[in-house]
This record gives sequence, C-alpha cells and structure tokens, in this order.
Amino acid sequence: MLTLEQLAKILDQNRSAAAARVQEFSLAGRLFDFNSRPAIMGVVNLSADSWYRESVCLTADAAVQRGKILAAQGAAIIDVGAESTLAHAARVDDAGQNSKLLPVIKELRAEKILVSVETYSPAVTRASLEAGANILNLTGTVASDEIFRLVAAHDAAVIICYVAGDNVRTVGDFDLSADPIPMLRDFFSRQIEIAQRNGVKKILIDPGLGFYYRNLQDSAVRVRHQMNIFLNTFQLRTLGFPVCHALPHAFEFFQDEVRSAEPFFAVLAALGKTDLFRTHEAPRIKAVLDTIRAF
Repeated sequence: MLTLEQLAKILDQNRSAAAARVQEFSLAGRLFDFNSRPAIMGVVNLSADSWYRESVCLTADAAVQRGKILAAQGAAIIDVGAESTLAHAARVDDAGQNSKLLPVIKELRAEKILVSVETYSPAVTRASLEAGANILNLTGTVASDEIFRLVAAHDAAVIICYVAGDNVRTVGDFDLSADPIPMLRDFFSRQIEIAQRNGVKKILIDPGLGFYYRNLQDSAVRVRHQMNIFLNTFQLRTLGFPVCHALPHAFEFFQDEVRSAEPFFAVLAALGKTDLFRTHEAPRIKAVLDTIRAF
C-alpha cells in the first residue's frame, strides 16, 4: 500500500534532487517550459499488433485524423510508430516502416502539428527527419553516433529510452536486485555524452517502463517497479534534462477499466516531476494534470 509516509520518505532522502531544473527548448517555434509546465505526447500506432486498440490506425488518413484529434485534446506532440514493441509482434523492415510513417509525418507537419517518430533504425530515422519529424523517440542503442548525427543535422530533439539490449525488440531481463535509479542514471549519462558529442542539443530521457522484459511479467512485480520509477523520476532530472514517461496499462489490475490505468499512473508520474507524458489517453491525462495544477 502506497502511503503518505512513503512519499515523505522519498522526498526526505532526496530533497536536493527535488529542486533540480532541466533544459527547456523550442521545437518549430513552440517553447517547452518543462520547469513550470509538463507536456503531453499522444500516441498513434500504425501497427496492427499494437495492444492499445484505441490508438491503432491502419491507414494514413485514419492516423492523420487521430493525430489532429489528439492535438485538439491537448497533446503537444504526436508520437507515431510502425512496429509494435510487443514480444510477439511482427518485425517490420525499414521500407515497410517508411511506407507507413512518411505520409503521416508529412500530413501532420503540414497541419503544424509536432511529430515524434519511434524507431531504432538509422534508415527510418533519416527518412522520418527528412519528412519533417521534430523528435526521434529512440528505442535502441546500436548505431548511436550515426543516429545522433542525423538528429543534430535536422535540429531535432531525441528521446533517449532506457533499453537493456540492442533495441526494444531484443531486451533481456531487467535488473531488480538493487535501486534502479543509479543504474538508469549511469545509462543516461553515457548516452547523453554520446548525443552531445555528436551535436544534439535537445534531449529527453525515458526509463522505458512500457517495454517488454521477460522477468517483469508478474503483474505485481511490474507495477511495483513502475510505481517506484514514477515516484523517483525527479532524481533523474539532476542530469539536467527533462524526463519522458510512457504511461502503462496494468491490465491485470484494471481489467474492464483499463482505460483508467494511464490516468492513475499519471498522478504518480506527476508527483515524481515527469516532464513529458506519453499516453494513449490524452484528454484524460490533460484533465489529471489540469486538476493537479489547480491545487
């Protein structure tokens, strides 16, 4: 049971970290003032294998329409991906991803909507940035120098995701034996150094809570891990960069009310000072954040 006493203990043990401020930047003329106001990133899935059915769009027209709706509902950024991260999902080659992604990117950018692309492929990264994508949601660790140079050349931003493996489709087990924050901090410190060395200036970090790890299939273990990371997110902000979180679903607990899961986790993420909320439920998350802000 999460208690007020536990929250107080987290803060008391890390009080200096709670005052950390992070980099703010603009994308296509829009300022993200993360230190005073978090932002929402809505999801459009172009893969039929994606679990969250409400976000799946099987045509470019449907994807663009959903992107427009999400933007109207309060999403500052639309995140599009053409390959599901689920373990059983079909792999999609570069050409297949590009054929789905590029028309959607171009149409959304024509509407002045900021676009993030989720991929670990250098070829897809290049094509997406050339089509106008503003952010790379990087879900791999291979070819980092090449990918970061592409991001820098287009004055784009990158979300560096924690991935325990070459990419999100090949992750191993998550180390649950110790406090995860130092491990995450070390990983992000290394990746940030590589990104900056290659000229990237606009960086966010994402602990990768929505990714498939074999030893996080027990629902209680997984949810405890996710809640712990959410509440301790502010410690990662000491790296100087905003933190993005993909809000999970916890289907085993929420069952028929699964669409309420992301708003629940958004409360914990907000308490932990999350800067960018990646969600399939943009209007619900906006309502949560607006309510918290009114306190």
